[in-house]
Amino acid sequence: MFSLSLRMLRRDLRAGELGLLVMALVIAVASLTSVGFFTDRVAQALKREANQLLGGDLVLVSDHTLDPAYRDEATRRGLKSVVSATFTSMASLGDGAQLAGVKVVEDGHPLRGSIRIAPGLNQPDAPARGIPAPGTLWLDERLASALGAKVGDEIGLGALRMKMAAVLSFESDRGANFFSLLPRLVINAADLPATRLIQPGSRAFYHLHVAGEPAAVAGFEAWAKPRLQRGERLETVDNARPEVRSTLDRTERFLRFAAMLAVVLAAVAVGLATRRFVERHLDGCAVMRCVGAKQGQLLRLFIGEFVLLGLFAGVVGCALGFAVQFVLNGLLGDLVGFPLPAPGWWPVAHGLAVSLLLLLGFALPPLIRLGRVPTLRVLRREWDGIAAREGLAWAIGALVLAGLLVGIARDWLLGAWVVGGFALAFAVYGGVGWLVLRSLGRLRAVEGSGWRYGLAALRRRPVASLVQVLALGMGLTALLLLTLVRGDLLANWKQATPADAPNRFVINIQPDQVEPLGQFFRVEGRMSPSMQPMIRGRLVAVNGRPVGPDDYPEERAKRLVDRDFNLSFDTRLPDGNSVVAGAWHGESRQPQFSVEQGLAQTLGLAMGDVLTFEIAGTRSEARITSLRKLDWDSMRVNFFVIAAPGMLEDFPASYITSFYLPPAKMDFANRLVAAFPNFTVIDVAAVIGQIQTMVDQLIAAVQFVFGFAVVAGVVVLFGALQATHDERERELAILRTLGARNRQLRWALLAEFAALGLVAGVLAGVGATGIGWALAHFVFKLPYVPSVLPLLAGAVAGCAIVTLAGWLGTRHLLYRPPLASLRALN
Repeated sequence: MFSLSLRMLRRDLRAGELGLLVMALVIAVASLTSVGFFTDRVAQALKREANQLLGGDLVLVSDHTLDPAYRDEATRRGLKSVVSATFTSMASLGDGAQLAGVKVVEDGHPLRGSIRIAPGLNQPDAPARGIPAPGTLWLDERLASALGAKVGDEIGLGALRMKMAAVLSFESDRGANFFSLLPRLVINAADLPATRLIQPGSRAFYHLHVAGEPAAVAGFEAWAKPRLQRGERLETVDNARPEVRSTLDRTERFLRFAAMLAVVLAAVAVGLATRRFVERHLDGCAVMRCVGAKQGQLLRLFIGEFVLLGLFAGVVGCALGFAVQFVLNGLLGDLVGFPLPAPGWWPVAHGLAVSLLLLLGFALPPLIRLGRVPTLRVLRREWDGIAAREGLAWAIGALVLAGLLVGIARDWLLGAWVVGGFALAFAVYGGVGWLVLRSLGRLRAVEGSGWRYGLAALRRRPVASLVQVLALGMGLTALLLLTLVRGDLLANWKQATPADAPNRFVINIQPDQVEPLGQFFRVEGRMSPSMQPMIRGRLVAVNGRPVGPDDYPEERAKRLVDRDFNLSFDTRLPDGNSVVAGAWHGESRQPQFSVEQGLAQTLGLAMGDVLTFEIAGTRSEARITSLRKLDWDSMRVNFFVIAAPGMLEDFPASYITSFYLPPAKMDFANRLVAAFPNFTVIDVAAVIGQIQTMVDQLIAAVQFVFGFAVVAGVVVLFGALQATHDERERELAILRTLGARNRQLRWALLAEFAALGLVAGVLAGVGATGIGWALAHFVFKLPYVPSVLPLLAGAVAGCAIVTLAGWLGTRHLLYRPPLASLRALN
């Protein structure tokens, strides 16, 4: 039986019966395994290098100075420990200054992993022996290049000037957060006090790295967990570098979504190709039944053939996916930050399983009925028992596909949303497409019988025509979203920000520096930006009830409650703010808070609620008397919570300001840092550019994987055309026998294909524009004005692609003798 199934497979492959099936399966498996191979490499690297990513076996992270009791306990348990700190500041050389991430380390750092340094730019590096000596620092390649620094130069950092001793080329524990996006420098912990950079209100993160015997580390973890305070967390090898995992998880979701779209379209192609395969093998099965073949034997033969086909296509798809994952590594390697090991075999097993499930899910029901074909078909070929239950086959295939999508998503919620979204999109596209196709099919007043016949043919093959519309419409929608609509969204985002919006923020301004800074702005910059106080406080209670991260299900709410808020006080309603509920407190000295409405929605706050903040060990509480809407696109300084005057003035505070710096006055920022070394000047445009570079990498990778979906859409198109190929050949042969000319038939085919492409393209353009509007309105909060370009591009591309593909697949029928076609089909 196996040998016969193998011979049947070889015969059908040579005859071209299974070409589209193989292509659809290869595309689905390749798109899925390419993502699987890449994410498997990342997972292996995270597991293998977890302690190196941490700089130890366990790390205690805090947004405030660490309690010495933690380190004392680690020492008592025989564990090695070092403390590091990270924050942002300005580094300067001569007249140049650059925002940098500063890392402060002690002797012995890192306990796990390594640091590599080089004696100069573009020179070979080597493992570092120790840390920078007191009075020296290491600059990474980006920072050294930005400042034009070389070994031996004196770099200004806060109130201290230190000598550059080496170029930092690699840190195993660098991470993948906002801090790591910035150019980096490393200094000795002994030099930190002299820089005078850590002041009240400064935002810095402290890390206690510990390493030792596993039992001792586990004991310390168990001891520390119940003693963790607000703003403190433990990171272990099991949750190493949560910011790395978060970034990569988000990337993986995008890539899996792109792969899922390719799988959906491939499933449709498999269903179409199987339907045609079954129809073309009805006569052969009837003959085999006449010579003694039993239903069970036929069923085993065809199932064996399709299992072998699924394994073959799966192997080819896995090989292609393995090659493609190198491209993904090139596009996304910078997000990982460390070399990736070779992928394992699990994606191969996953790809083969998906190939078999996808194939048998859509092929098994027709094959079962193929085994039941009666011997009577040899005499009465009009019998069509298979088509009568075709809906059941598609229903079973849809259930298998839904299960596959949920499994591919690896997230029940994401899988449910994707399945529901595809179902809704197919329903909307299908309903509209059906109505339009029926309307086109009823047109009779079109000039020329060829055009009239082509449009009328849409009604005779409604299912096949509708599937073509659905497939190409979905593929074009994805392509338009990732190209034209994405460009429109970015353009609207840029236009939403005023041309003179502040592009520099200055933080770490101390109270005694407010007046000197104002004078400096007036003399040097000819400007007077407002400076607002900033007090760090933690929300500890709402209406007298203590709150914590565990009280909120939403991840963003958990993060907000678990960190310090930047509070402020003012009598004047800040520019870009508008009160949407309650009344602004103004000059009132009564304790009260004004809260941003988005924060109130996230935390479930309402007018009249009493908020309690803990500030420097003291609690301050007041009622919410107003909710504000903020214009975030203004790029001005904004605060979630603003207190009435008289509430926060006695707490430790720093000040913040923002201003617009024209390109012609770039040296002003350098003079500002030289005059006030403790200030941190953030170039917002540069930071957004760095983040956008990372986002562009992600978009490029997603677009690359979406290419599989586009190819799958074209495969579905050819599958739909082939599904009606025999019927179209018979119709053309009959018409030619009745006297129709080639010119009339040519126009009929072109009219049919052009109409299909136009409908699919218009649906794709409308769908992409609608999704873009929804994203802008509900997600990005942008005043997005839909463009007609996606609609025009979708209509033109759809019409051209379908017409060209349809014509290439059927033009040979015009030159085939009618008698030969009729004999072949009968």
